[in-house]
This record gives sequence, structure tokens and C-alpha cells, in this order.
Amino acid sequence: MKFGMNLLLWTGEMNDDMLPVLESLKGMGYDGVELPIFNTDLDYAAWGARLDDLGLERTAVTVRGEEDNPISSAAAIRAKGVDASKQVLDCCQAVGAQTLVGPYHSALGLFSGAGPTEDEWKWGVDSMRPVAEHAGQCGVVLGVECLNRFETYLLNTHADSARFCREVDHPNCRMMYDTFHANIEEKSIAGAIRGCAEMLCHVHISENDRSTPGQGNVRWAENFDTLKEVGYDGWMMIEAFGLALPELVAATKIWRRMYESEEQLARDSLAFMQAEVAKRW
Repeated sequence: MKFGMNLLLWTGEMNDDMLPVLESLKGMGYDGVELPIFNTDLDYAAWGARLDDLGLERTAVTVRGEEDNPISSAAAIRAKGVDASKQVLDCCQAVGAQTLVGPYHSALGLFSGAGPTEDEWKWGVDSMRPVAEHAGQCGVVLGVECLNRFETYLLNTHADSARFCREVDHPNCRMMYDTFHANIEEKSIAGAIRGCAEMLCHVHISENDRSTPGQGNVRWAENFDTLKEVGYDGWMMIEAFGLALPELVAATKIWRRMYESEEQLARDSLAFMQAEVAKRW
């Protein structure tokens, strides 16, 4: 098992102020970090070298918006979505990211007032196929992420993600599991994990209030027990949110600080994951 920390707790863009944070996370014992890639103009090769020097592996996360929505009825907008995701994959290759996760299957926070249509589903699958091909060329695995119904409407359950990835039908298109979204959308945690196990490549460990995992109401024993049962042995990545990202407030709905400090959250989260894994694996 590998233990990581999503950097969205601190920033939406890599910058020099993150160097002490990265050093601290390495000192705590994290194996790697999840990099936000929203700005594709940064020197990601240089960041890859810095992370190599620190001994931190990495994955990455990105999103799509209304202007490059892969399920838009406008072909030109769908094409922008494909191109944008390909650009992010180029950045992943430059920085050495193993996996690209996130809701880049459709626009974050954009709603039609109904569930996905057959056309939107088809557009999503068709848009993801060239992205998966490019991922293969870049040596990156896609970890497609479902989100709860308050953040998106194309993929809301892990069964949705598994079906979507099966229809894309490319070895580099897989999916991730997220304890926060599962806590909202799944009737059975065990059933959700078992149902997507063969497509699973990544796990987000996230509390029901997006704060310190292990200090809320997520059914942790059931999550860890079932991940062990299905033989999962990949990244467990802490995903928590604070007040550092005003551009994501509309999607994450984080209005208040729910932890002592980012350092406290990161340290306690790692100890929690390590203890739960040690009980089972």
C-alpha cells in the first residue's frame, strides 16, 4: 500500500511556497502527493525533479468546466474537453505522475436539471476514448471519479464509473473509489467496492465533512474491510479541503475551518490510514 496526500488542502497550483509543505509531508512518512493540474503552463518537469529529490511519488488531479465540457451538445466544446485533458496528461508525463484522477468526464458544478441523457452518456464515452489513448502514450492511468449528485450528474455512483470505463474499453481507462462520495450515494459500501473491484486503480480517503479522516461518520471499518477483501493494494490518498481554494468553494461547499491546522490534519490522517491498514493487510 502507498499513502499519499492531495495538495488541494493547500493550493490549486504548484508554487515555491509548497516546498516546505512537501518537505513536511515527506518527513511525516508519506509516500507521495496528489498534484493539482489546472494550469498546464507550469514547468512540470522541474517539479518532477524536485519531487524526485524529496523522494515523493505523485499522482495528479484535474477537472473540466463548462467551457470544455466533454458531454456538451456542442461538438466544438467536447473537442476542447478532449484537448484539455490531453494537455493535462502531457503535464502528468512531464512530472512523473502515475495516475490522473478527477471528474474530467464532464463539467464540475454544471447541471441540466435532469439526469444524463443517452446522448450525454455517449458523448462522455466517445470523448474519453481518445483521452485514454493519449494516456497510454504518456504512460498514465486514468482514474475516472464519480462525484455526488450535488457536484455533477453524469457519474454519481461507483457502479456508474465502472460501467463508463467498461464502455470506454481501454486498458488505461480505469476508475477510483472515494469514501466521501460513497458515504452520500451508495446504499452498500461493500457492494459498491465489490462491484467495481476489477476496474479500481486508486482510492481517496475522505471524511464525511472533508476534514480529518477517522474523526467523522464515514463507515471506516466497512470501507477498509472490503478493500482488503477485494485485494486492493494501491494508493490510499487523503483528500481533505479547507479554505485555501476559493475557486473550488462552489463545488466543495467548504465555508469553515474544521481542523486545527493543515499539518495536524495531514499527520493524523497518515496515522489513521497506517493503523487501519496494519490491522488488515
